[in-house]
Order: sequence, then C-alpha cells, then structure tokens
Amino acid sequence: MYPDLSYLFHDILGTAPDNGLSVFKTFGFFLAIAFLASAMVYRAELKRKADEGIFSSVTVRVIEGLPASWSDILINAVAGFFFVGKGVYGYLHFTEFRQDPASIVLSGKFHYPAALLGALLFGGLIWWDARRKQTPQPTERLEQLFPHDRISEMTVWAAVGGILGAKVFDLFDNWNAFLRDPLGSLLSGGGLAFYGGLILGFVAVVWYQWRLKIPFLHAADAVAPALTTGYGVGRIGCQLSGDGDWGIVNTAAKPGWASFLPDWAWAYRYPHHVLNTPHTDPVPSVPIEGCTWEYCMQLAEPVFPTPLYEIAAMAGVFALLWFLRKKITIPGLLFFIYLALIAIERFTVEKIRVNVRHEGFLGMTQAELISVAFVLISIAGGIYCWKRNANQS
Repeated sequence: MYPDLSYLFHDILGTAPDNGLSVFKTFGFFLAIAFLASAMVYRAELKRKADEGIFSSVTVRVIEGLPASWSDILINAVAGFFFVGKGVYGYLHFTEFRQDPASIVLSGKFHYPAALLGALLFGGLIWWDARRKQTPQPTERLEQLFPHDRISEMTVWAAVGGILGAKVFDLFDNWNAFLRDPLGSLLSGGGLAFYGGLILGFVAVVWYQWRLKIPFLHAADAVAPALTTGYGVGRIGCQLSGDGDWGIVNTAAKPGWASFLPDWAWAYRYPHHVLNTPHTDPVPSVPIEGCTWEYCMQLAEPVFPTPLYEIAAMAGVFALLWFLRKKITIPGLLFFIYLALIAIERFTVEKIRVNVRHEGFLGMTQAELISVAFVLISIAGGIYCWKRNANQS
C-alpha cells in the first residue's frame, strides 16, 4: 500500500522512502483528483447541452474600476489568516504535520502571529490591487455566462457540501466514538461516508443552481457521469492507501471463474495500510516482520479488496451512462438511471464489505438502507420524468 506519495514514488522510481512527498497523503491526493475529474466531466456535459440549445446564457453586469469592497477584503483576510497560520504551524511542527496533515488542517492549531500577519497581507493585497486598477469613472460591461462557465463555483460548493456530508454521515455510523470524543471525531481526517458526501454535495450544488435558475433535470442528467467518475477515482485512493474500506475476511480458494484475476484481486492483506494501527475492528492488523518504515502493519488475514470491485463497477456504470447520454431524450431520466445503478452496486458490495450494522433496521448497514431508498426514489423519479415528458409532447 501507499499511505503517502513517498511510498508510491519509492515503488516506481526507487526514491528514498522518507522524503518531502511523505506530506502528501495518497487518499487526500486522490480525493482532490476525484473532484477535479468530476468537474471536468460535468463541464463537458454542461457545455454540450449549451451547444445543443438546452441551456441559455444569463447576462451579468461587470463593473470595473471600483475600489475593493469590505467583503472582498474580509474574505481574503480570512484566507490569509488560515493558510499562513496553518502553513507556518505545519512547518514548525513538520513531523506532526507529515504523519497526519488533517489533524492540523481540520483543527484549531495555528501559528497566531503568522496568521495575523497573513490576514493583513492578503487583505492588504486585494485592497492595493483594486486601488491600482481604480478609475475616476468606473465602466460597466455585460457578460454572457452559461452554466458551464460557473463550474468553478459549483465544484467548491460540491467539495464543501460533500466533505461535510461524508463526515456527518460517518459520525452517525460511529456514534459511540463521537460521544466519547466529539471534537476529536469532528476534526479527525479519517472517516468519510460516500452517501453522505453524495447527498449533501448534491444538495449544495442544486441550491446554487436553483439560485441561478439553471434547469434542474437537465443539469442532473449532466452530473450523472461526473459523479460516477468522482466515485471511481476516489475509490482508487481508498485501494492504494488502504484506508479501511476493505471487505470481510476471505480465506476461500479463488474459484475457477475468477482464475484470470491476480491473487491480490481476490484476497489481500493490505500491507503498509494508512491506518497503521495494531488492531482494527473487526479485522485485526499485525506488524510486518522486518519492516523499518513508518507504516509497518498489515491485516492478519486476507480480505476482499472491495475498492477494486467498486472501481471496476464505476468504470462499467460510466461507460453505460456515457453511451446513453445522447440517446435518452427525456430530461432527468439518465440521472435516475444513475441513481438506481449506484444503489444496486453499493447494496451488492456491502454484503462482503466491513461495515457498521444497525440493530432495529433489519441488521442493515447505513449504505444498504440508503441504497434501498435510492432505488425507490429512482423508480418514482423515472416514472415522473416519463409522464412529464409525455404530457409535454
């Protein structure tokens, strides 16, 4: 496994295992790539629909030559406070930052003198830049903006809502741990639930689009392949880092129908996994004999490498959605097909995946419960879209 990028580069290029790349955690790196990949696919689909005349442009007034507003100065000052304060603290406590960047980034740890200096610097720069461009008579120009021109803002809303939702839903799955240490659980870099990220990230983007009067059903169709892309890329990060999203113990012999798979794709012990704990529940971890690196644990027994199966499933779902996107003309139908497909995929993989099961809910996991709800929503949504299109024909 590659808990950080130094392990990956060591394996590929033979570089020293303890180098500057160790600060970049593999899961976080692929999480960022997942958001970027989703944004690229989403923008391409939104632009295609705009080119087909489905989306119309909105006229936006842009006034140039004005001084910086207090809100712009404040936003930049806050950014300076955060980035400079965190950056200097991380530099001065590099060992702590390298081992767990999230414990610093998502905490109240700052180098406060540097943070205040950063706030003054960032706020002052935006004030100075606006003053430099200020004119005696501000000018006004009009811009035509399509939905795909706003992809940067949508990505930010999706990231904020997605990460917050993933964290909140994970806390529900680990409620006892949250009650024991609420602040530590909230500020921990671990524990992200896919469905929570999907739901709140989707709600955040829909709210943003509703404010801009972007047609929901067409935008939802465009986002379906993008969400599939993000999920698949994110699961690559899970597999490469060994973040605990593995399956149940698998000591069965590889069946004949899976003979084409390498052994590690059937059962794997995740050596050097990022959790790096002497015991994980319910699959215990044990030290790797002779290992002198920082991450020296592996599972005591092999398990199903479920992230691999989800990567393959998402590749198939994406290919199908990409094939159907121009053939299905009923607005919204492609999105509800996507919703059904990911619900079926997730419900299926939960059967061999380590997870928290909730008594009182037929012993089902959170993901299984949401999957059932998603299938019902997809059926109802598909029928609605079909009838709506028939009435408008």
